[in-house]
Amino acid sequence: MAPGLQLRWSRGATQALVVFALTFCVVLPACCHRLLYSYYFLRWAYQDGVRQDALSQSLRRGQDALRFWQGAAPDPAAAAAAEPPRHPELLVTVVTVRRRRALRYHYLLQVMRQLRALLAGCGERPCAQVLLCDVESGPEVHEDARLLERHFHVLRRPAGARRQPVDTFEREKRDYVFCLRRAFRLARPRNMVVLEDDALPRPDFFRVLKELLGRRFAARSLYVKLYHPERLQRYWNPEPYRLLEWLGLGLLGATLLLRLLSRRMSAGRLALLAAYVMAAAELLGRHYLLELRRLSPQLYAVSPATECCTPAMLYPGNASLRVASYLDAAVCSKGNAKDTVLYRLVRDMPGERSHSVEPNLVTHIGFFSSVRHNSF
Repeated sequence: MAPGLQLRWSRGATQALVVFALTFCVVLPACCHRLLYSYYFLRWAYQDGVRQDALSQSLRRGQDALRFWQGAAPDPAAAAAAEPPRHPELLVTVVTVRRRRALRYHYLLQVMRQLRALLAGCGERPCAQVLLCDVESGPEVHEDARLLERHFHVLRRPAGARRQPVDTFEREKRDYVFCLRRAFRLARPRNMVVLEDDALPRPDFFRVLKELLGRRFAARSLYVKLYHPERLQRYWNPEPYRLLEWLGLGLLGATLLLRLLSRRMSAGRLALLAAYVMAAAELLGRHYLLELRRLSPQLYAVSPATECCTPAMLYPGNASLRVASYLDAAVCSKGNAKDTVLYRLVRDMPGERSHSVEPNLVTHIGFFSSVRHNSF
């Protein structure tokens, strides 16, 4: 290598090393150490505070929702009609059970208050019909579901129906199947969304659903997941499409940086800057980049469905009945819950497809699970 060329290469390598060191050892740690889903998040310093803040906010929302529903005037349509209007374009069914360790948080009341507020913003033509499916089978009354009877149609099993003791995950699956079938047969909707009672819809919930149902993929889907845990949204993931997305982001970012720096395009520079952009994006947190898609419903991404979890699911057409039949044929247990059953089923069954939407359309507010003893 000629001395001049060697000197330029050495100078360029030193500059690149300095930029990498400043970015990944100074700038990003300083900016991201409080971001929960960043690699730089200091768990030992902030995790307990973040958890307590989330619990405090949920408690405040829950108490506000309780006061709201206690003072709200009953809905004459819900109280007078034996059945909801049939064939709505979209039916939202909220599955609920009494959470004994989380009574004061009133998850269900929070979710239903949010849905009511969103429905009020739909204008003259309602965005959806809403049903509540109360699957509580214990001796205690589900107080929050009882409070909402004056405002929404509530589905329950027939009085006196006896249920055999089964595994917790199998019972959860059977409750879910019951709600799928009863809700569909009652309203015969064109499309159905099933929310668990700790899935709080985001402000653009109905606008994005309308956009999604207008796309061709929806009619060919068995289900569309509307939520995936933020901690599992990283690029470094077995899902092939994320690796391709990550590579595409790196190449796009590298090209823009080369243009911005007015540097000549070369394979070496492109690869180096692509690695720089990819590393920065992963360490910052893919979750925060996905949030930029909330600027417009058209920007929401659709990808192959992931395995976990089922707080919010869209069933286009009559797919909810097919899902109920598939779940009926499986036995759920720890490690083989209903989300795992559905994921494996779609992979193994020709002709069935499933998708996920990013970013999430709901916020998971349930720190206390209805099927596990641990708190989240």
